[in-house]
Amino acid sequence: MKIDWTQKGRRMHKQIMAFATILASGLLTINPAVAGSISRIEADGSEITISFDDLVEGASAFSLVGPNRIAIDVRGGKAGQGGYANGIVKAVRQGQYDINTARIVFDLDRPAVITNGSFSNDGKRLSLSMRSVGQSQISSGRQSFLPPVQFRAEPPRKSYSVKVPLGKPQDSVRLPKIYGPNDSSRPLVVIDAGHGGHDPGTVSPHGGKYEKNVVLAIAIAVRDRLIAGGQVRVALTRDTDSFLVLEERYGIARRLGADLFISIHADAAGNEEASGATVYTLSEVASDREAAKLAARENKANIINGINLGGATHDVSSILIDLTQRETMNVSADFAKLLHRETSRQMTFRKIPHRYASFVVLKAPDTPSVLFETGYLTNKDDVAFLNSRQGRTKVAAGVASAIESHFARKLALR
Repeated sequence: MKIDWTQKGRRMHKQIMAFATILASGLLTINPAVAGSISRIEADGSEITISFDDLVEGASAFSLVGPNRIAIDVRGGKAGQGGYANGIVKAVRQGQYDINTARIVFDLDRPAVITNGSFSNDGKRLSLSMRSVGQSQISSGRQSFLPPVQFRAEPPRKSYSVKVPLGKPQDSVRLPKIYGPNDSSRPLVVIDAGHGGHDPGTVSPHGGKYEKNVVLAIAIAVRDRLIAGGQVRVALTRDTDSFLVLEERYGIARRLGADLFISIHADAAGNEEASGATVYTLSEVASDREAAKLAARENKANIINGINLGGATHDVSSILIDLTQRETMNVSADFAKLLHRETSRQMTFRKIPHRYASFVVLKAPDTPSVLFETGYLTNKDDVAFLNSRQGRTKVAAGVASAIESHFARKLALR
């Protein structure tokens, strides 16, 4: 039985939009300005060295017995994998304890405690010394270590006040028109142009182009190319400058019974040299730090003045449970590879073209979904390409070819 996952989101939407505008003041809750990933761990004899690729807030250590272990919590840190072990340390494990804390566990061959430790002058290396002790000497307390003050990651101190007109309340999201053959047996593809309405997405420093307008034009070009091909049916989540919360976007695809969902975006980077397209598929564990940061940024599209228009409802929990059914994610990953293969004939991709992250917009449990970052609006050449008729035609040709090949392959397997 199909379930309308957007029902609660719409109810919250209606309640909030009863106001003509929202005016809110306060501190934006932002994670520390920088966070360091653990790049290397060396435990040699009685000495431990932990290296980071960026700054962290600090660390604390505590000892455990039964079995014998030492644990290090790194605040403002992101976990990596494994580490080198020798001497007192038998093995090294690490993982993400919470969103802002990485935990490293050192398995010991005998009881030991940390005797002293300090950060390097640049704040990117923590050195610790251990000493073997009897079990009766193990304390339950923690030892804390802080990097030099000038290098410590601190959250921003500015406050902001934002006024956003949200328009008239809506009882529900209208299902869009389906284009293409009047044949329900044909596959249905839903194309989602990211952002929209009060949410412009990235604003290009080259000509002030808004991401919401650039990706809508690309989505329309993809739709028109698919209609001309006549192989599939196609619908757009939006064909005007309108706003949808993230759950409503994939909710439209589920309500229509879509066979494929593609969300189209254009990225931003602090380095204006960064360019090229990337395809993302869903994973609760990001493939790299950059993918995690992008997902966190895109997932904030629901939040206005601290109010989450999508809401963390029971529906989302149910969807996460459904994600244990891995088939949808496997099909999504296969399509992502096909999309890269076909579209790379028309446009440039990044060195690592397929990445994984926890994008809310990809969490339909039964609809294969990808997020296609078509390029960087912070790159002059990418902006010119994506904002031109010729560029949009090339992107549409590549995307349409991938879609048609995907469904032809499925038909052949039947």
